[in-house]
Amino acid sequence: MTSNLLYTFLAGFLTLILLIYIKYPYFLHDLRYTIIAIGIRIRTSKFKKQTPYYTILDRFLEQAKNQPEKTFIIFEGRRFTYSYADKESNKIARALQKHTDLKEGDTAAVFLGNEPDFVWLWLALSKLGCTAALLNTNIRSKSLLHCFSCCDAKILVAGADLQGEVEEVLPGLKDLGAHVFVLGQGSCVDGIETLSDKIQEASDQPLSLQLRANVKISSPALYIYTSGTTGLPKAAVVTHRKVWFASFVLTFAGVTSSDILYLCLPLYHTSGFLLGLAAAIDRGLTVVLKRRFSASQFWDDCRKYNVTSVVYIGEMLRYLCNSPKKDNDKNHKVRLAVGVGVRADTWEQFLQRFGHVRICECYGLTEGNIAFINYSGKIGAIGREHFLHKRGSPYFLIRFDTETEEPVRDSKGFCTEVPRGETGLLVVKIGETSPFQGYAKNQQQTEKKILKDVFVKGDRYFNSGDLMRMDQQGFVYFQDRVGDTFRWKGENVATTEVADHLLTVDCIEEANVYGVKVPGHEGRIGMAALKLKENMDFDCKAAHQHVKNFLPSYARPRFIRIQPCLDVTGTYKHTKVKLMEEGFDPAIIKDPLFFLDDAKGYIPMTQDIYDSLVEGKLRL
Repeated sequence: MTSNLLYTFLAGFLTLILLIYIKYPYFLHDLRYTIIAIGIRIRTSKFKKQTPYYTILDRFLEQAKNQPEKTFIIFEGRRFTYSYADKESNKIARALQKHTDLKEGDTAAVFLGNEPDFVWLWLALSKLGCTAALLNTNIRSKSLLHCFSCCDAKILVAGADLQGEVEEVLPGLKDLGAHVFVLGQGSCVDGIETLSDKIQEASDQPLSLQLRANVKISSPALYIYTSGTTGLPKAAVVTHRKVWFASFVLTFAGVTSSDILYLCLPLYHTSGFLLGLAAAIDRGLTVVLKRRFSASQFWDDCRKYNVTSVVYIGEMLRYLCNSPKKDNDKNHKVRLAVGVGVRADTWEQFLQRFGHVRICECYGLTEGNIAFINYSGKIGAIGREHFLHKRGSPYFLIRFDTETEEPVRDSKGFCTEVPRGETGLLVVKIGETSPFQGYAKNQQQTEKKILKDVFVKGDRYFNSGDLMRMDQQGFVYFQDRVGDTFRWKGENVATTEVADHLLTVDCIEEANVYGVKVPGHEGRIGMAALKLKENMDFDCKAAHQHVKNFLPSYARPRFIRIQPCLDVTGTYKHTKVKLMEEGFDPAIIKDPLFFLDDAKGYIPMTQDIYDSLVEGKLRL
C-alpha cells in the first residue's frame, strides 16, 4: 500500500514537471536565474554594511590571500600569480605616493594598452583610494587632452609605446598642471618622468586601509569613455556598485574558479574591464591576456592554454567564422563565450563550425542603469524578462518616431508602451536601485540622457537610445541604435566628431556623417554625404590623408557620397534616414560615390566593388 502511494506520488510529480516544462519551457532557466539573483542580493547587502565599502579590490586581496600562488595573468608566455600582482601593485602605489601628491578621491589617467602593467596600475590606484580614468589608446590630440581634463585627472601614466602620442599634447598637459609619467626606464623629454625605475625602488609591503577609508557604494571607481553627439568622448561615471553588478555576469553564465578566461578585448572598454578583468577577479580565475584580438591566433592560444571561457564582441566571432577553415576547428576546450553584439546568423554559424560553445549574450551601456543577460541561450536575443530584474530596474519599451528621433507622446503629453512584438525605445526608471550617474563634468549631456514626465508628471527615466523588441515569450532583441552615434568594430563612433574633421579638408563645405549596414557585418560602418565648395572637386588624396592622421580606423568614413546640396530638417538638422536606407549601391545612387581602399585611399565606387562587399569577398 505504501509503495503504491509512493509510486503514485512520483508519477504525479513527474507529470507535473512535464506539464510545467511543456507550458513553460524556460522554467528551469528562470528558476536558476532566480536562485543566483537572490544569492547575489544577499551577498551585496553585506558589502554595504562594511566600512569602507567592500569593493572589487577587496575581493582581489581576498583571492591573493586565499590562493597566492594561483596564476592570475598569462601574458605572452609569462605567468603572474595573484601574490605577484598584489606585491607589484603595492610597489606602484608606493612609488606614486612618494613622487606625486595623489590622495583619496583624486583621479589618475591610465593610457596603456593590454598588458599586465595596466592591471597592476589600476590595482595600485584603487589601493590609494583613487579613480582610474581609462583612456582609449586610439585617441589623439584634442580628444586626448579633453579626456584627461574632463575628469579632473591629476596625473597621466602612459605606456612606453605611447610616449610619442603624449609628447604631441605635452604643452597642453603642462598648461593643465598634469604630472606625466611613462612606464619606461629613461626619458629625455622635459615634462615626462619615468615610472619603472621608481617602482623598482619601492617597497612591496601592503598599504593601509585608511588610504581609502571613505570609499562608498556610490563613489566613482572608474571613468570609461563613450562617444556621443558632442563630438568628443564623454567620461561615464562607473561606481563601485556598477563594477560589482557588471562583474556578476560571469556568475550568471556559470563560470567557476577552475575556468581559464581568454581576454583580448581592450581593457579601457566596458566589456574588457568589467565583463573580463573585474568578473575574473570575483571568480578567482586565471586570465590569458592578449594585446589585441587575432583571428589567426585565437584558437591556437585557446588550445595552448586550455582556455575554457572567452569574452567577446560580436565582430570578433564574425572574424573567427570568416577565417580559413581547419580540420581541428572543434578541437578545443572552450565551453562558454560571454559578450555583446553577436548577430543571430553569426551565432548559428559559430556553433556549427566550432562545436558546442554556450554563447551568453548580454546588453548594457557604459553609462546606463540596466543590463540584460540571455541566460537561457535563445539565439539572437540579448536577454529575457524576469520579474526580479524588472523590479530592481523598472524598464519599458516606448513608442518612438525615428524621423523626429523623439518619443511619441499622447494628448496628455505622456509616452506609451509598445505591445509585445513591436519595436520601441528602451527607457529605465531612475531610482535608488537603478541610479544614473551620468558623465563627469558634463551636466548638459547628462540631462540629455534623462527623459522626464514619461508616464506620470515628475518621473525620470534613462534614455538608452536603443530600439528593442520583446517577443511573446519575454525574450528581448536589440533592433537598432538611434541618434548621432553608430557602432562599428565594437567602438561607438560620434558622427559630429567625424564631420568636424572632414570640414577641415579644403574642398569640403558641408558634411553629413551616418552609419550604413553592410551584409554580413555587425553594426554600421561610416559613410559621409558631402557638399563640395564651389568650383572644387573631391580631393581623394587630401581627404584620405586627413582621416588617416586624425581618426582611428573604425571611425574613418568608408564610403563618400558627393551631393549638390544636403537635405536638412525644419530646424536645420541633417536628415539621415533616407541616406542610411539608400546605402552605397551605385546601381541606385546616381551621385558620385567613393570607397576607402586601405592601400589606395579613396577611389571611385564601382559595381564590382559593391558586389564584392555584399558577397563577402572584400573584407572591411
